[in-house]
Amino acid sequence: MKVAVIGCGSLANAAHIPAYVSNPDAEIAYFCDIIPERALAAVEKYHCGKAVTDYREILADREVEAVSVCTPNNVHASISIDCLRAGKNVLCEKPAARTYSEALEMQKAQHETGKILNIGVVNRFNDHVNLMKKLIDSGELGEIYHVYVSFRSHRSIPGLGGPFTTKAIAGGGALIDWGVHFLDIVMYCCGDPAPLTVSGETFCRLGRDMRGYVYTDMWAGPPDYSGTYDVEDSVAGFIRTSGPVITLNGAWAQNIGENEMFIDFIGDKAGIRLQYGSDFTLYGTKDGALTETHLKQKAANHFQTEIDAFVRSVQTGEKLASHIDTAVITARMMQALYDSAGQHREISLA
Repeated sequence: MKVAVIGCGSLANAAHIPAYVSNPDAEIAYFCDIIPERALAAVEKYHCGKAVTDYREILADREVEAVSVCTPNNVHASISIDCLRAGKNVLCEKPAARTYSEALEMQKAQHETGKILNIGVVNRFNDHVNLMKKLIDSGELGEIYHVYVSFRSHRSIPGLGGPFTTKAIAGGGALIDWGVHFLDIVMYCCGDPAPLTVSGETFCRLGRDMRGYVYTDMWAGPPDYSGTYDVEDSVAGFIRTSGPVITLNGAWAQNIGENEMFIDFIGDKAGIRLQYGSDFTLYGTKDGALTETHLKQKAANHFQTEIDAFVRSVQTGEKLASHIDTAVITARMMQALYDSAGQHREISLA
């Protein structure tokens, strides 16, 4: 199967490209990036494909069956839709889009074309997450009535002044960047419950004084003090669903020296704390005593599993858990959190 990678930045090189190279059923035909050097570097590094700067050249090649979209968020929707309408199957990196309305346009194009559109919510292919979901589905936790989500870092705004902190490009800050993964895990493990009401507040505080911002980490590049910072560096939210209540506390940057990346699934029989990107602990009772079971396993590379599943879905037509139809639910919740913060009131989605 001939595939193309559109956007040859850090995520493409760390995840998508090596996974395609390792898949015996895939052959990368194109590397595309508006920065020519990036596409050329990929050709030289992986010894395959053609470097192009205009993705429309890929659309014209009928032999290309599948495309990974690894671009900044502001062009996720337009490129994915163009690819679908050109007869390509698409794996678009998270978030699906900057806004819920853009995500709906992507879903509409998928339904109209019948081609595959999966979103890069890679944790749905994580072995630890799937083991946890198996326990939840089996009733091990009983009824899950509350899920608490924490994605907090001390002072770790990515690339201050760059694409990550520019709303017109990214769509938002800590919520749409980190929160999308955490909320997606919750939705996946709880059976994608319908969101009913959403209340949230976002805060753009620590990054506003760009030159005065003191940080512990600046991943995604050095600061650009001539750039823009108009997104949230922290968020708090409360979501009622047809399943559990979800509370969340997220921050790229906070004046608390703790880095907390976990999700608590609280049931009436047992509970689970998942350490994001790692293993989890099951808390319960047995024979009148409290139990604490730490579950560890050798986990496969979830990006490889995701790409392998995408290639397989193109071959078989299988609908994956990362399909746009499920991703739009999380997009709707995030939009409601932003709307609630902007209007300072609860948003009803019922």
